[in-house]
Amino acid sequence: MNKVIMMGRLTRDPEMRYGGANNTAVARFSIAVDRRFKRDGQPTADFFNCTAFGRTGEFVERYLRKGTKVVLDGELQNDNYTNKEGRMVYGMQIIVNNVEFAESKNASGQGGFTSGDGGFAPADAAGPLPGADMGDGFMDISDGVEDDGIPFA
Repeated sequence: MNKVIMMGRLTRDPEMRYGGANNTAVARFSIAVDRRFKRDGQPTADFFNCTAFGRTGEFVERYLRKGTKVVLDGELQNDNYTNKEGRMVYGMQIIVNNVEFAESKNASGQGGFTSGDGGFAPADAAGPLPGADMGDGFMDISDGVEDDGIPFA
């Protein structure tokens, strides 16, 4: 199994290309991920190159900019090549399957959208998501939830 989940901020605006038989969107960007434990003299963040294809790539192009905080999941892939001097250069990249905003619209100044298999959907299109934090420390329980499912009712 090859799966990574990361949260970080874009270090630059995404680079876009379109190619292939279906003129597929390809978005390349990098994120900075804060390290959990910081030691004197050591970097406080790690930087990862990411590539998103298709609808996810279109989402990245449309909504993400330098500084945007995101959560993404994907697969780690070797990005090795031989340079002009004939030496092997080793690298890694994340092939992004899904990306979502990691902070509110107010905190980021961005729109509240998520990408994925279903396309683009405003995060607040039908009100808050069930179980979403309402900002006051309580979670929203939608009208369709029966009392049988709540253990303390």
